[in-house]
Amino acid sequence: MSSDFETYEQDFGTLTAELTSKIGKIPKISGDEKKHLVVNVEKQMEEARELLEQMDLEVRDIPPQSRGMYSNRMRSYKQEMDKLETDFKRSRIAYSDEVRNELLGDDGNSSESQRAHLLDNTEKLERSSRRLEAGYQIAVETEQVGQEILENLSHDREKIQRARERLRETDANLGKSSRILTGMLRRIIQNRILLFVLGAVILFTIILAIYFSVRRH
Repeated sequence: MSSDFETYEQDFGTLTAELTSKIGKIPKISGDEKKHLVVNVEKQMEEARELLEQMDLEVRDIPPQSRGMYSNRMRSYKQEMDKLETDFKRSRIAYSDEVRNELLGDDGNSSESQRAHLLDNTEKLERSSRRLEAGYQIAVETEQVGQEILENLSHDREKIQRARERLRETDANLGKSSRILTGMLRRIIQNRILLFVLGAVILFTIILAIYFSVRRH
């Protein structure tokens, strides 16, 4: 299972390196070349998100005692992905003539206040996105903690069931021992009664023998 995670991890590292290089080129080009590059980056960004999801699923399947290291790596990769998305948005909004003209109009002398307002709104959206991502991360971690608790409860239940089975076996063995001891005690009592009867018969026989012997004389 960890080999699958490492494979996704290598693919993610290669993909993010390509994205970093391409995002850095966006402000330096224009026209159709820029449009094609932007489309390509968007596709690769989606691929990177899918890899992150696959890695996250793999981490959830890792035993709790080994999950901590992988969870820390996942947090680092998600932060790297957030940074790439932020850089991509800035490269398109802050430097793209096409996007700026579409939002502010074709007038090359558009006011700096409008541009500042647009960038401010972009920053607010990015902050909101980061807060949502942080909330999602907390939810994922909470789910992982819940899974660990459920697993621990499952282990405890199995231990309790095994203890109950041992108690049943012990009770069964005690029942057998009790029956054996009762039988032995019954036989001991019977033997003692027989000995008492035999002793009484022997004593009576001796008394009769003495009696008849005395009468003859």
